[in-house]
Amino acid sequence: MATCWQGLWAYRFYLIVLCLPIFLLPLPIIVRTKEAYCAYSIILMALLWCTEALPLAVTAMFPIILFPLMGIMDASEVCIEYFKDTNILFVGGLMVAIAVEHWNLHKRIALRVLLIIGVRPALLLLGFMLVTAFLSMWISNTATTAMMLPIGHAVLEQLRGSQKDVEEGCENPAFELQETSSQKEVTKLEQRAQKTQERHRFSQGLSLCICYSASIGGIATLTGTTPNLVLQGQVNSIFPENGNVVNFASWFGFAFPTMIILLLLAWLWLQVLFLGFNFRKNFGFGQGEEEQKQAAFQVIKTQHKLLGPMSFAEKTVTVLFVVLVVLWFTREPGFFPGWGDTAFANENGQSMASDGTVAIFISLVMFVMPSDIPGLTQDPKKPGKLKAPPAILTWKTVNDKMPWNIVILLGGGFALAKGSERSGLSEWLGDKLTPLQHVPPAATVVILCLLVAIFTECTSNVATTTLFLPILASMAQAICLHPLYAMLPCTLAASLAFMLPVATPPNAIVFSFGGLKVTDMARAGFLLNIIGVLAITLSINSWSVPIFSLNTFPPWAHSNTSQCLLSPPTSTVPAP
Repeated sequence: MATCWQGLWAYRFYLIVLCLPIFLLPLPIIVRTKEAYCAYSIILMALLWCTEALPLAVTAMFPIILFPLMGIMDASEVCIEYFKDTNILFVGGLMVAIAVEHWNLHKRIALRVLLIIGVRPALLLLGFMLVTAFLSMWISNTATTAMMLPIGHAVLEQLRGSQKDVEEGCENPAFELQETSSQKEVTKLEQRAQKTQERHRFSQGLSLCICYSASIGGIATLTGTTPNLVLQGQVNSIFPENGNVVNFASWFGFAFPTMIILLLLAWLWLQVLFLGFNFRKNFGFGQGEEEQKQAAFQVIKTQHKLLGPMSFAEKTVTVLFVVLVVLWFTREPGFFPGWGDTAFANENGQSMASDGTVAIFISLVMFVMPSDIPGLTQDPKKPGKLKAPPAILTWKTVNDKMPWNIVILLGGGFALAKGSERSGLSEWLGDKLTPLQHVPPAATVVILCLLVAIFTECTSNVATTTLFLPILASMAQAICLHPLYAMLPCTLAASLAFMLPVATPPNAIVFSFGGLKVTDMARAGFLLNIIGVLAITLSINSWSVPIFSLNTFPPWAHSNTSQCLLSPPTSTVPAP
């Protein structure tokens, strides 16, 4: 019997893939409508995403098969959704991030900032969190965590070694010969055990601060983490007349202050949880702390010296990266005419270039720029022949590090959103959610954020936003609420995956290093989830209101059956 259960467990993914479609078949057979067909597709994909019986990207390709066969959309229309402008932005932004990572520019930035901030316990936590969050704004959360964690553990090893030397130096053998009472030996053992426990807890706190700040930092920019791009793509797909309301500049104005608040609150919480309330000691003003500080500082300084002076490639990548950010901010900022609104505007005054256009342009420049000062050098493999230096980016480098599965996963989400709209499922869901108009919008948002934060602990944050955002858009249309008032906070909440190692790759990387239990991560992440929801609620009800005009129901959100058409747009969110 035990062998039978073991066999079933071994083949569980095959059984899930075979049985789920059959188990859900009564829905489209009994209710023979396009809404039911689309619901069948979405439920099937949601369960496969949650169980990960198939790779996420493979499940994301289901609409290409199901929607044409069910009469929801033509195959040509479905396939277009898999490579929209948002996917181009993702690819272009990631190519720039790959260049930064390939030439070790991110490591130089990290070590330089740590040298400036210092290595006292509380400041060391803050330093690692600031550096990790900043890097995570531009390169992937996983790559940032994988780079910062070894640096952090090298510093911790040096702290342990220096503290051991200090303790051994304080011992006086002559004094021990004179007084060898068992009481003093017990006291010494207790002190050593306490020191070991403190070092272990500090190691746990530093590890968690790295993975948490990687997730928090990603929310600050539109390209920082994939759910942000899912939101932009869904808004542009569901509301094509929105006028590019979600762009790099508007997102940064909304999310960057939220990230700063959440990061500081997370730092305070982790400091209290793992270092205690003795702030004088936390900031390194205790006995013997100076030796440890100098030793850890020397580790970082040595690592920084090993990088050597900045190469031509690093300087070039730095300049191109700064140009990219400036072009993103000034393309269509909203509060003053940008270069996209003036030089590259269409007949309606809207920018014909997008954030994806800028990202691809800078990426192409990196494929053209040489990685060394232009000149000819000897080819080491072929003596006597001259060779030009390689470009800053090569296709092999990009192909090895580009997560093409995420591109397909994004496209699958956009296809689901378009299928929900075409089949009428979005409209049906909106009608069923109209009773929510009697609930205060702020309370609705808090409940939705908590629901999304719980859901994202068990499944991919990309899959979470892909499933929830079309439903939230329909709900907002049904109750005459600004769609972004519901969609923005839930997108941020999808990044609040702090409780479980499987919730997000940064958590898994930190957990694999050892020294942490699931209970440690769950205890630290539970309150951090609550803090995150409160910070998001604060942002969506304050400075986000003027940025996105959340206090009115926008004309571009009207649907054909929206009851809001019967009356002029009214205030839905209290003004800040």
